[in-house]
Formats: sequence, C-alpha cells, structure tokens
Amino acid sequence: MVTCFCGTQTRVRTSWTNVNPGRRFHSCSEIFGTDCGFFDWLDPPMCAWSVQIIPGLLRSRNQLQESLFEMAAGRKRLKM
Repeated sequence: MVTCFCGTQTRVRTSWTNVNPGRRFHSCSEIFGTDCGFFDWLDPPMCAWSVQIIPGLLRSRNQLQESLFEMAAGRKRLKM
C-alpha cells in the first residue's frame, strides 16, 4: 500500500501515452476531488522496441474494433 502526499491511499493507473504505453503508476486517488500531485512509477521503463511497437498495435486494434462496430450497425439496419 502506498500513500500520497495528502495521506490517502494511492490508485494504480495505466499510462497509454506513446512514450509509456501500458506502464503502471501510483497517483493520488482524488477521493475528495482534489489531486495532491503524487506520482510514482510502479513498473520499470519499457525497452525501446516496446515503446515503438505498442502504440501502433493499439491503433490497429482500435481501428479494427471501430470497423466491427460499424459492420454490426450496418447489419442491424439491414435486419430492420
């Protein structure tokens, strides 16, 4: 258990930035709507290859998922 500067338990979150894709970190849990600014990495830095490849894989996955939703919506319209 990690506590932040304001004394509350931190929340484990995941970064999806291009520089730190999938990397987990501790941050303030913002229980009362305030953020004390606490931040600490939980995972070690990723290798250069992972940083290069993961954002492209995520974009491809998101494009495929959007295509699937569009196809499902088109199929629903055809059924009606």
